[in-house]
Amino acid sequence: MIAQLRTRRLLLSALCLTPLLVSCAKSEGTPGKGGTGGNEAASAKKEAGPITLQGSGASFPAPLYSRWFKEFSDKNAGIRVNYQATGSGAGIKAFMAGQTDFGASDAAMTDAEIKEAKDNVLLFPVTAGSIVLAYNLEGVTDLKLTREAYVGIFQGTIKTWNDPKIKASNPDAKLPAKNITTVHRSDGSGTTFVFTQHLAAINEGWKKSPGSGTSIEWPSGVAGKKNDGVTALITQTPGSIGYIEYGFAISSKQPMAALENKAGKFVAPTLASATAALKGVALPADMRAWVTDPAGDDVYPIVTYTWLLTKKKYEDPAKGEAMKKLLKWCLTDGQKLSESLQYVALPEPVVESVSKVVDQVQ
Repeated sequence: MIAQLRTRRLLLSALCLTPLLVSCAKSEGTPGKGGTGGNEAASAKKEAGPITLQGSGASFPAPLYSRWFKEFSDKNAGIRVNYQATGSGAGIKAFMAGQTDFGASDAAMTDAEIKEAKDNVLLFPVTAGSIVLAYNLEGVTDLKLTREAYVGIFQGTIKTWNDPKIKASNPDAKLPAKNITTVHRSDGSGTTFVFTQHLAAINEGWKKSPGSGTSIEWPSGVAGKKNDGVTALITQTPGSIGYIEYGFAISSKQPMAALENKAGKFVAPTLASATAALKGVALPADMRAWVTDPAGDDVYPIVTYTWLLTKKKYEDPAKGEAMKKLLKWCLTDGQKLSESLQYVALPEPVVESVSKVVDQVQ
């Protein structure tokens, strides 16, 4: 009798436990229902890691981009932005070859390049700055150069610092009878494009030869790679003069020439004189606008936008969304950092125009 009672109790206990075991088995074995399968899916998602946007190109805005992309990455844990200042020409080639997610260029892109990219490209001017003539001339800190003088220097027709065409606008300067060494870019460069485009706009002789472009045959001088390479050569070479971005001249403490502008006024490069040059520029629908020879008494004559190049549609939609987020940040929070690094913060109407195009990125 006692044995029978024990047997019945064991059977009842087994029956009571069976639903619990089935319930646990279902919970552990059904993916996405809060059991092990759901945890595995969540772990896989975490293991995918952040999205990485790889870019390369212009050295002109590199100090600003370095700051921008670091701060953006720090504030957006799911996105990492890597950028290499390879020069505008190399940046365009890498972007078109699909080696990078975005490019950067001071020369934007040509119609032919856009066509080659099968129109799957958008251009975004995100900042601007001046291209200056930095020089290394002991005892001369306030150099003024007429249009005729600085074209002649880079043509190689004005060969010494005490040339009458330089002395005429610098009567009180102690200009030595020293040979001038011009310094230019050795790589395909948007900075070169902007500078030579300006020279061609103000001088017919230069327009015919050597002309303008990201890379040209220079009449004379020595060459350095990227803005920092040219800056280093100027710093190391007494009697030299070269074209670099304003921020590089500021950081290396090189004096910069005041240049004669279209109105016949000598204007020194500053953020204010660069901003003044952009006021009369309207951006077309394709966002490509160059300021080859701006008008106005207070404007510095060599100023440019610089562009980020992106796809209209990315194969990976997540990258498209990440790129769109980065662009929006650059046009808002990023602009607040521009002036501290000696770049021009975009005027509000320009920000509004560019922001509308950002929505096309997919």
